[in-house]
Amino acid sequence: MVTRTNELKKLDTIYQKSSSDIVLLYGRLGSGKEALIDDFTTGKQYFYYRSRQCSDAKQLKYLDEQLSAEYDRAVDSASFDECFKKFRSKDGSKLVVVIDEAQYAIKKSNELLASLISLKNKKLYPGKVMIIIVSSSIVWAENNFPEIAGSSANSVDETIKLENLSFLDVVRAFPSYSVAQCVSTYGIVGGVSEYLDRWNGKKSIKDNVCENILTPTGFLYSAAEGYISSELRELSCYNTILGSIASGNEKLNDLFEDTGYSRAKISVYMKNLAAFDVVDKVVSFETGGWDNTKKGIYRIVDPYVNFWFTFVYPHLSELISYTPDRFYDTFIAPKLDEYLEYYFVNVCREYLHLLNMVGQLPIKLTKIGTWLGKEGTIDVIGQSSNRENVVGICNWTEKSMGYDAYEKLLESMKQARISANTIFMFSATKFDSKLVELSKENKSIVLVDMTEL
Repeated sequence: MVTRTNELKKLDTIYQKSSSDIVLLYGRLGSGKEALIDDFTTGKQYFYYRSRQCSDAKQLKYLDEQLSAEYDRAVDSASFDECFKKFRSKDGSKLVVVIDEAQYAIKKSNELLASLISLKNKKLYPGKVMIIIVSSSIVWAENNFPEIAGSSANSVDETIKLENLSFLDVVRAFPSYSVAQCVSTYGIVGGVSEYLDRWNGKKSIKDNVCENILTPTGFLYSAAEGYISSELRELSCYNTILGSIASGNEKLNDLFEDTGYSRAKISVYMKNLAAFDVVDKVVSFETGGWDNTKKGIYRIVDPYVNFWFTFVYPHLSELISYTPDRFYDTFIAPKLDEYLEYYFVNVCREYLHLLNMVGQLPIKLTKIGTWLGKEGTIDVIGQSSNRENVVGICNWTEKSMGYDAYEKLLESMKQARISANTIFMFSATKFDSKLVELSKENKSIVLVDMTEL
């Protein structure tokens, strides 16, 4: 099981403070928030309440019943304030109060948030408390909650977003996997904690895909559309747009022509999908060659949603009529490496970021990105505060990374109108002899084999 060590340390640091605090903790479905809360509350005095999708009156009733049973009090609260007055200290330590799936309970129509703030301010309970408001809705946490809180927003002392896990986390989670298998896993299920916990590191990539994605009883079989519908209505419209992007229509006009939806409608749907990290508008790294860049490119940034709409959604009929093995061999295997190339670039970018963090680069980078040219791409660009650069190009599919890749990179740099202190050549395979000799003669050219990542 993947452990969120950094977030656990943050929560423990807040708990050790002498003050009472409110923490907003949120992350997408499958982010592992329940396991994190379980780890954090172990050994502490805590009260955990899982909110329901129900009326305010019923929410109050369920909360009151649970508190009354926990503290042996009568079920008679007419308000959330009265509910929280039932808290009693069992050992004098700080009390942890968790309101999970808070998007169902904290609304404009009720006083729950105000009561939680009163609880923090010792108006309802004399002891120290750490209140954790937890949500699996990114849209609610980032958009709705600030609106509900209004002027009370400053009562929230800390906000923690459970981001998707990194490639390094994937490598740590699957010690028996090769780097190539870890890249494949990362490109298929991404960094979703729950997905990684249920992926079997003792089985092949194909076996995992067949069992978990292509089989009706697999835990990921309905996960992509289930995740989208958890935040959005009009699933058919979003499926249409995501299917179009996955098939190669990455610009607004291409989507307009392919889907038949108006540009205004597409823009609204894109904004909604971006609100919970499913799609994003890709902005090329800004250089002097702005006229030579691609603009207005949309990408599906959630790896599993991308995988589903690229390989499975277009062939749902065959998903039913074919065996999982046949489906994989027919529709996934032939194009999987081409698909994974994008994720290998992400892995290389993360590697450069780690080198920068530990001071292993010739310059200190302040931003890292990708330059998307009309005629070429610079997979990785890192730039310092005084506009010095390091650049990189990545090879995942070619059997050998050749000198021509270096020449193509130089041409792209010319189009981007940049120079570089160091050039990184990342390859999942080997390097040809001419490139190896060049790197020996020119120390600013660094060859990185995938096994070093």
